Amino acid sequence: MTTTSPTNDDAPQPDKRPSRLRRAAQAVSRAARLPFDGLGYLYRTGQENKHFTLPVLNGAFGDQLAARHDPRAIRLSFRRHDADVAVADLRLSAERHKTVVFLHGLMGDEYIWQTGPEPAVRYGPRLQQEQPVHCLYVRYNTGLHISENGRALHHLLAELVATYPAATRELVLVGHSMGGLVVRSAGHFAAMKNEESGMRNAASALPQPETRNPKPETENWPQRLKSVFLLGVPNDGSFLEQNSHLTSTILRKINLRPTRFISGLLDRRSNGIKDLRHARLVDEDWLSPHADDLLPPRTVVPPLPGVHYHVLVASVLKSVGSALADYFGDGLVGTGSARGTVFGDPALPLDIYVSTRTFAQQHHGTLLANEEVYQYLRAQV
Repeated sequence: MTTTSPTNDDAPQPDKRPSRLRRAAQAVSRAARLPFDGLGYLYRTGQENKHFTLPVLNGAFGDQLAARHDPRAIRLSFRRHDADVAVADLRLSAERHKTVVFLHGLMGDEYIWQTGPEPAVRYGPRLQQEQPVHCLYVRYNTGLHISENGRALHHLLAELVATYPAATRELVLVGHSMGGLVVRSAGHFAAMKNEESGMRNAASALPQPETRNPKPETENWPQRLKSVFLLGVPNDGSFLEQNSHLTSTILRKINLRPTRFISGLLDRRSNGIKDLRHARLVDEDWLSPHADDLLPPRTVVPPLPGVHYHVLVASVLKSVGSALADYFGDGLVGTGSARGTVFGDPALPLDIYVSTRTFAQQHHGTLLANEEVYQYLRAQV
């Protein structure tokens, strides 16, 4: 009878699983590293999305950042290669005589005009490829008052046309949402300067002592302004901000500790957001002692003479003429507000041109990446 001895495969194997003590130590080690791993992840995410988080921070609290000179407060400037660029460093070629300037909306930045997931249409780079134009992009602190940004844009455009007269023989401004209000505010400050210049010219008609080397007047950029495109702009105010203000007022009137707390939080929203309630474009409106009334004073800022305004409106509904579309519009701006009372005034002077175009089944964001919108922009620039 033959017997076989057990092979190595049949021999009992040692337990290769880690001991209970070792497993516990590994679990404790992972738990100890978790906060640091989480902070590392948040840091990497923040760095990768810095162009998104910083504009959002400025839109929400940009006025407070600017007031304490926080380095995170955005300064209005032209942008190139993810950095501010001085007007003198733009180096615009004199071979192209038309310049298009793009302005983003609340909590946005210049990237909305330049980049995005495929197959989204990005207007700036494509327009510069298909048309003999310069495309420039402005970034600004959307938490500041609209009029503060409007005044800064006025000075920036004056410097632009004075530095590059050949490249800005024709100027075109494109503003999305709040950006369109900043454009209109800049026009207001330019018009005020023209009135002051007119008064000085009238005074200079009187006998004056002779002066040597008189200082030349700053270039008047509205004289070169051909067109203004307003994409989803709350020209008569934002219903979201109107509701926020009403909610804050009611909670404050209830005057209980919880309601006062919530009202205080709501009131910490930035000046830029508050200006959207009734599209305040001038300093006098937010400086008024009645600025926080339910029906505050509002200065009408008319269109600039000789300029063609293209008012582009979006509606998430198929029907663009209903009361529902008029109020909710593209989800953030009602179609009635986007059309703007001032642009529908039948008494507008003959030298002001307004074209209104409505895009059905589009929301506030798709106005920035829509083939039909781009083709309209390209044809009219």
